[in-house]
Amino acid sequence: MCSVHDTVEFEKRGIPATVIITQAFRNACIFQFRSKGMAGHPYIELPHPISNLSDDEMREVTLKEVDALVKQLVA
Repeated sequence: MCSVHDTVEFEKRGIPATVIITQAFRNACIFQFRSKGMAGHPYIELPHPISNLSDDEMREVTLKEVDALVKQLVA
């Protein structure tokens, strides 16, 4: 998984990238993108916490984001 820093570096090289975070890290993500000159860069946000989810629950959560992920990577 990419960090905001990794995502910015990939994007600077013309490689589409995004970051997947949980809600608890929204503000940090927004701040980091802004501070690296990429304010408004899209990201995928999952509910928080996810560590207590079963495999099936995690699969359900992530499958809901597949379309958004693809859209971000091909935009």
